[in-house]
Amino acid sequence: MSHVKSREVVLAIKITDELLKTLDALRDAWRLDASSVPRGLSCSQSKEGQFVLVAAESVFVTLPGACVIKGIGAIEMVGAEPMFEEAASSKTLVLRDTAEGWKFSVKFVPPIVRERNNK
Repeated sequence: MSHVKSREVVLAIKITDELLKTLDALRDAWRLDASSVPRGLSCSQSKEGQFVLVAAESVFVTLPGACVIKGIGAIEMVGAEPMFEEAASSKTLVLRDTAEGWKFSVKFVPPIVRERNNK
């Protein structure tokens, strides 16, 4: 039986100057000492040279219209659509610093729906 793999949904966000400063400070700290990144967050650099920040499910909480990442701050989301399906698992947030600006996406594994013995 095959299961659905993880999905990634890109969302529109509003970035404040305070959030930009926090993200820049985290990037600088990561470049100097990778062990200084708080637990639950991981930083990397893509092949294109983009800074990528990944937040595990344990360090963020979603609220209507916002997402709060521990140690980073709140990210205001544009739109009212849900970020992921109810009962989804393995949720992570991904922030990428691209040439067009910061991109925000959510990665998750959708719930497994089993239809057994249906007659």
